[in-house]
Amino acid sequence: MKITMLKKMTAAVVAAGIMMPAVAGAEDIKIGAMRLGSAWYVFGATLSKLLKETMPGSNVEVVARGGGKGNPISVSKGKVQIALSNVATSVWAFNGHPVVYKGIKYSNIRGLVGGLNSVWVNAMVKDEYIKKTGNDTMEKIFGSGNVRVVMKPEGSSIPVVADMMMEALGSGRDAVKKAGGKIIQVGAKQIPALLRDGRADLYFEVGLKGHGAVTEATLTSNLHFMDMPKKVLDKLSKQGLAAKPMPVWFKGQTKPVMSVDMGTMIIANEKMSVKDAYTITKTIIENKAAMAKAHKAWSRFKPEDAWKPANTGIPLHPGAIKYYKERGWM
Repeated sequence: MKITMLKKMTAAVVAAGIMMPAVAGAEDIKIGAMRLGSAWYVFGATLSKLLKETMPGSNVEVVARGGGKGNPISVSKGKVQIALSNVATSVWAFNGHPVVYKGIKYSNIRGLVGGLNSVWVNAMVKDEYIKKTGNDTMEKIFGSGNVRVVMKPEGSSIPVVADMMMEALGSGRDAVKKAGGKIIQVGAKQIPALLRDGRADLYFEVGLKGHGAVTEATLTSNLHFMDMPKKVLDKLSKQGLAAKPMPVWFKGQTKPVMSVDMGTMIIANEKMSVKDAYTITKTIIENKAAMAKAHKAWSRFKPEDAWKPANTGIPLHPGAIKYYKERGWM
């Protein structure tokens, strides 16, 4: 009896020993997203659950920091394996934008899935500010400069685009401060309270359906969505942001607002294996319903267009190409 039990125990240990290398060889997949509660974090959390099913044994983790500007750098340097990124910032990073990326080219990033959703950039001003100053256009607001601007901290793509917008209007952060205005940069969750309490006048933010901070801000403050002037649209279009009207989604909008679309995509490092890139691409494409259920913003995603240059802006990873060709889309 004792011998039989010993054999069984030995067999179990051997079996465990055989299985251990599989665990040790598991893939580490870190997903670059954004802060907790953001739309990108929701996307990352949903994707991590799906990847744990399609890549069994992998260690999948969502990184709750970064943003449109920082994520391409994190992917390039191998700090994360995949990340959400704006199409515009991916292009800037790949080409080494002289201002945003100080001329450094992160040309080892590759596209997996593009066209996840449109990401408009909006300038929302409080009705109280308009009534008080009479500045009802972006030209007038930044012509005076005396405005308290609130937006997210550096690392997000919003400050970068906001600087471009102000520059197109002949203004900038220094000009605003010199005129008695302020540049306030805090986390998105803090912004609605600043507007509600009268401590900020103009809010720069992305606009996508169901955006938490924008929804709260528009419900707790009377905000006016401003159309971007032609000079702003012309400047931003040269930086990879397509001029595009945002549908009526928020309180305070009386019509579609003329804005620019930064786009959203998933990027990876060129060193990622073809197998992993293929699996991740396949997982996202074939789980559109799950992604849309997690956040309304992805309900308009068209999988068959995910590979198109207009939706990616940078070269695709061979693993992604393999999947799209198998589907007959490329």
